[in-house]
Amino acid sequence: MKHLIFFIVLSVFIVSCEKDEPTDNHQKPNLEKLSLRDGITRISDDSLAFVLFAPQKESVYLLGDFNNWTATADYKMKKDGDRFWIKIGNLDKNNEYVCQYLIDNRIRIADPYATKISDPWNDKDIPAAIYPDLIQYPAGKATEIAMVVSTKQDNYSWNVSNFPTASANNLVIYEILIRDFTEERSIKGVMAKIPYLKSLGVNAVELMPFNEFEANDSWGYNPSFYFAPDKAYGTANDYKEFIDECHANGIAVIMDIVLNHSYGQSPLVRMYQSADGNPSSDNLWYNVTSPNTSYSWGYDFNHESKYTQDFVDSVCAYWIKEYKIDGYRFDFTKGFTNTPGDGQAYDQSRVNILKRITSEIRKRKQDAVIIFEHLADNIEEKELSDYDILLWGNINGSMNQATMGYSQGADISWASYKQRDWTKSNLVAYMESHDEERIMFRNEQYGNSYAGYNVKNIATGLKRTEAAAVILFALPGPRMIWQFGELGYDFPLEGNGADRLEKKPIRWDYYDDPDRKALHDVFATMINFKKTNSTFSTADYTIDLTDLFKCVVLKTDSETVVAVANFDVRQVTKTVNFGKTGNWKDYFTNNIISTTSASESITLNAGEYRLYFSQ
Repeated sequence: MKHLIFFIVLSVFIVSCEKDEPTDNHQKPNLEKLSLRDGITRISDDSLAFVLFAPQKESVYLLGDFNNWTATADYKMKKDGDRFWIKIGNLDKNNEYVCQYLIDNRIRIADPYATKISDPWNDKDIPAAIYPDLIQYPAGKATEIAMVVSTKQDNYSWNVSNFPTASANNLVIYEILIRDFTEERSIKGVMAKIPYLKSLGVNAVELMPFNEFEANDSWGYNPSFYFAPDKAYGTANDYKEFIDECHANGIAVIMDIVLNHSYGQSPLVRMYQSADGNPSSDNLWYNVTSPNTSYSWGYDFNHESKYTQDFVDSVCAYWIKEYKIDGYRFDFTKGFTNTPGDGQAYDQSRVNILKRITSEIRKRKQDAVIIFEHLADNIEEKELSDYDILLWGNINGSMNQATMGYSQGADISWASYKQRDWTKSNLVAYMESHDEERIMFRNEQYGNSYAGYNVKNIATGLKRTEAAAVILFALPGPRMIWQFGELGYDFPLEGNGADRLEKKPIRWDYYDDPDRKALHDVFATMINFKKTNSTFSTADYTIDLTDLFKCVVLKTDSETVVAVANFDVRQVTKTVNFGKTGNWKDYFTNNIISTTSASESITLNAGEYRLYFSQ
């Protein structure tokens, strides 16, 4: 039977449950009265409404399974100012439908707010074990990406409705690329490892981008659709179940999100595109060319545009509301500006943009974790930190110089927020992330040696990585671990002919290796101290991190903790300022030393470390 098509009349009231209302007033008087929002809105068990914001376009048709993909007068969307809209009825709530917009008889797109897409090129390669019963793309009837719609209501029942996130000082984040974490290469596979993550002690996971990206095999930094979880990793309910289970185990879920740029399949790009593929001058969301002269990917969002701001706010609100995401790690926030240059220098306009985004997120979730991969001028990062934004702090190169046993470039002082003259401990310091070469790979390839002591030896390199973990986690502030870093993962990122974006070996067998398990246990110990011992969050601390013998001293009224490590390949004796006399017990060896003065000479062999607690 032909589906009922009817335009919305003023007596109809529609409640949207998909996303935040955009804050603009772009000529949609009738729609505002009806509470109808951009995108696809469920009205009832058998009807949907579609609204597309498309200024300067003349006509839009809705094509789909329900009309045999034919542009007819019945499915021509009503033009209302800058928007086009239509309501269709007589849909079966037990069915999904594939559909698409045809704009000006030449541009075919899926809705920018679509929560599920149908991909003519890549869906066929998604295994049924990852996404069962995936609706097929209507080959021969459509071209380009389409959206999948249904009137069926969300049937996920949350077990944890409200989850409080840990304070910044106690936050230990585990960064995960779903594709390379388990053999299943799915979000369900990651969920099966939640007991492992809980036993390690992390209280947050940061999932590399999982909203729809181009193709199936990706790191996710080539996004196209911002409201749809990528089907290559599982269903929408698979993601929700994972988040729910994380919350049940005390673990927050942080979404790595790319709002610096989009790739060419994005409908917001394709709606207004020049012949050369770049955004045209009438595109309301993107710059024609990126203002960044050194770093540019895809098509650059114009964050000064009100249209972009509305879109970004809707994206951020959506995942918090619909998936109970606990916060975001924003990729390349250095690029959130129209100021020409490489983005390194202080940029007040960028600060304003980033503060605006942050304040809008916190209207939706007051304790949302907000992390920027900024890596710009320290003055700007300090200002953002003062706004309670967390900043990525990359010390991979300097820490790896230390673990390899080389003094040049081994100063890791920049892992201390106080060294940066920050007033708040909002520095997410890390020695590995998805972008950096693996610590143990470099240890094994380039490690220093002396008198039979050789860092290239795997057991030796792992022991030195233990020392690195002790020093890094002793420093107050949030910390991050890249997946398998706690097991000394040593397959190269891109060395020895490896392609940085290719699939990497998944080595859960490392957990059964005694030397690697020992490294894991040191990580777990230090994570536990950071979460449970307030001394590890003190603001009263001193550091000596410039040379190969490194020291962190943490002080409170009731306790002093001293972490020391020798990254030289020779035995070293150094005077350490304990701050007071008394007895000190090393956590790892249970050995007790006595200090008769505030400063005491400590001798450590190559690669040795201690964690002294005042007695």
